[in-house]
Amino acid sequence: MMKLRFGLRSKLLLLSTFLITIPWFGYQYVWEMEKYLRFGQEQTILGTARALATALHERPNLFNNQASFLPSVEKGKDLYGYQLSQPINLDGDYLDWPDFINKAHYYGLDNVLPGSEVSSASQLSLNYTASVGKFDKYLYFFIKVIDDQVIMRDSNALSINKNDHLELAFTTPQGTFQRFIISNKNSGWIDAFQINHPTQVTPVAAPFIQGKWRNNNQGYHVEFRIPLTKISDNLAFAVHDVDQHFGNVITTIASANPSSANTLGTILVPSPEIERIVKGMSYTNSSIWVVDQHRRVLARAGDIKKANGLWQKNLNLQQPDNSWYSQLKFWLKPLFNQLLTQPPKDFIDQLYDAQNLTGKHIESALTGTPMSQWRLTSDNKAVILTAAYPIYFGNNVHGAVIVEETNNGIRTVRNQALEKLFTSILAIMLFGILAFFFFASRISNRIRTLRNQAELAIDEHGRINNLMPASQANDEIGDLSRSFSTAVSRLSQYNHYLENMSSRLSHELRTPIAVVRTSLENLTMQQDSNRHNEYIERAQTGLHRLNLILTNMSEATRLEQMLKTTDKSQFNFFDVLNGCVKGYQQIYPEVKFQLSYTLPNIQLFGSPEHLAQLLDKVIINAVEFSQDQQITLSSEVKHGWFRLYISNNGSLLPEEMTERLFDSMVSIRDNQVAKPDDQKPHLGLGLYIARLICEFHGGSISANNHHNPQGVTVTIALPLAK
Repeated sequence: MMKLRFGLRSKLLLLSTFLITIPWFGYQYVWEMEKYLRFGQEQTILGTARALATALHERPNLFNNQASFLPSVEKGKDLYGYQLSQPINLDGDYLDWPDFINKAHYYGLDNVLPGSEVSSASQLSLNYTASVGKFDKYLYFFIKVIDDQVIMRDSNALSINKNDHLELAFTTPQGTFQRFIISNKNSGWIDAFQINHPTQVTPVAAPFIQGKWRNNNQGYHVEFRIPLTKISDNLAFAVHDVDQHFGNVITTIASANPSSANTLGTILVPSPEIERIVKGMSYTNSSIWVVDQHRRVLARAGDIKKANGLWQKNLNLQQPDNSWYSQLKFWLKPLFNQLLTQPPKDFIDQLYDAQNLTGKHIESALTGTPMSQWRLTSDNKAVILTAAYPIYFGNNVHGAVIVEETNNGIRTVRNQALEKLFTSILAIMLFGILAFFFFASRISNRIRTLRNQAELAIDEHGRINNLMPASQANDEIGDLSRSFSTAVSRLSQYNHYLENMSSRLSHELRTPIAVVRTSLENLTMQQDSNRHNEYIERAQTGLHRLNLILTNMSEATRLEQMLKTTDKSQFNFFDVLNGCVKGYQQIYPEVKFQLSYTLPNIQLFGSPEHLAQLLDKVIINAVEFSQDQQITLSSEVKHGWFRLYISNNGSLLPEEMTERLFDSMVSIRDNQVAKPDDQKPHLGLGLYIARLICEFHGGSISANNHHNPQGVTVTIALPLAK
């Protein structure tokens, strides 16, 4: 099974995928920021409710005319005048009444007044629904009557109560009780009359009550209005059913008994005084409600669809521009619209009925505990933050202030933050991945180049074909390239040494073998004993030379073994040096040795015999390569080291041999001018032995060319004894 190759470039690209975690951390950060913003908005909106409630504390006169002090309210009897959002066209049609079906109250058998001839629902031929609203300076009524037989007032009749008619009673702001009857002869503009006394014969027209009567197949509609200046907060209306012309009323269904002021119901309309106070708080961009203790709305301001709180001013801070960032954001906008929840531009919130607001926060505020909560709108599109704060008269709660805002502002700010964050991160990731890709490609290419150079440097037989060029890059791959180049270069030198060793041995062994072979051949062919001795001597010379070669070859091995068992001692090196120089002067009388030193006492720690052997190896080479028969020995002591310089004037060392000269089986005599009478084998082991002795004493040995006059100086560095 083939293994899947996972290269350096793939690994770096895989590591770069961790950049994907950055958006997740960014999203968590923005989410935490949104939670803090929501908490801050809760505190702000609760502070707004507290501020408005503070303005309404201990001001009961604002609630006197609002029927807010009743211990309890009865739905249908205690009416609520909804604030209408548009003017009403008095045409007898409820289509211009907003949400009439849900806000109107049904009046049926439960609202039949005593004295009627109806005792069960089956006998009831009349019912109606009624709605009351306020717009501008008028109080509007719409009564939709279901009647199986509509009896209109006769055209010649003076009476106004012998037919189907509607009765209205209320008290004026001055406290005067007034009754009115709407009795029409036909569909059209209503005929309203005021009844000043129950025995009044001639009705008095009430022209300030305006409206329209419209008959239909199921009954009739009555739509009318009354100026708010005419009524206070006590009101009742009744529909009287007459089933024959000039007949008596058989059924009366009423909101309350309109016969006296004491039996009237109440009506609550939004308070203009409280609305003026609330309107001053509407600049907080919040939707504000003021309710009485019966949860009926006394005043309201603001529109929840526009109530974005204080965030409204921060929504359009960014101005469009033509920068690359704006262009990238423009192209990513559709993606953000799909990923991020956008604040709804329109939503439906039908939770509240102005006649009876409900909610835990309102219940809590009416018990004296401020509360805030989040809730969804009816269509689940928007989230609304609402806070309620109690209104105190003395120690009693008589109402509450409700402030609402949507979180659209926070969601918009959050989306803007996420869009900016994601756009920036996406740009950083894009540039980062490209940078990683190019970086990985460059590293991969350099390593691939290094691999190709290594493969081309050594062939399949292990031979060095080409040297690897060293990289100049100052990094780890450059170091690796230089290490490979050095290793291949040394391996090349070693291969060259191995390749030349056989030819060197062959060259050195060929001459004594030839001498022995020819001597033995001549010895077999000659009968003269004198000639025998000559050939025997020549054969012995060849054998001696073969023995010398074997001795030199084994000398290095023996020396390594001897150095392992040699004991060291402290001695004066110049005593050894002076003795050796005197011996050299006797061995090489034609050579002039110049010894110069300033410190006669140089204490070293080691083996003086081996150091003498070291000097022998170096001096022999110096004498053999000297062209002026002059050898100079000088010394110095510096930083705890003793250095001995042995110089001769002659041929220079090849540059490539300065570092290999002290290796085993390395000799440069093939390249030098050999002396004609030199019959000794040269296997390149002398200076190798010298290096072993130096290393045994903790020192080093090196050879360098010098000029004027040219020659070679061998430096022996040894540590001084401590």
